[in-house]
Amino acid sequence: MTDAANWPTEIKVHKDRRVLTIAFEGGASYALPAELLRVESPSAEVQGHSPADRQLVAGKREVRIEEAIPVGNYAVRLIFDDGHSTGIYTWDWLFELGRDQEARFKRYLQELAAKNLSRDAPGAVRRH
Repeated sequence: MTDAANWPTEIKVHKDRRVLTIAFEGGASYALPAELLRVESPSAEVQGHSPADRQLVAGKREVRIEEAIPVGNYAVRLIFDDGHSTGIYTWDWLFELGRDQEARFKRYLQELAAKNLSRDAPGAVRRH
């Protein structure tokens, strides 16, 4: 059950589709990069069914959010331009992701480096 302080008051996908901002009842507000949302998707495809099953997702530096679809009154489903659409982002998950985004992103970069993987898709030309 969502803590009252973790209830969103505003959710917005930025015009460039690369950031989702979310403000919460308790006063917290976060700007979440699409890349982080994609690689930390709560979907079984990414998280697996246990921590040991978690998948490292590389090549998502330029991913964009195509759509944010409300799911009941507890979550939002994000559709990404790489076709990923199975993550249901609960308010609590978005709050935790915002609160911990620096540590999560650092861990992500370390995991990529350990597996000699890149944030860039193979053959990708970076957009600005």
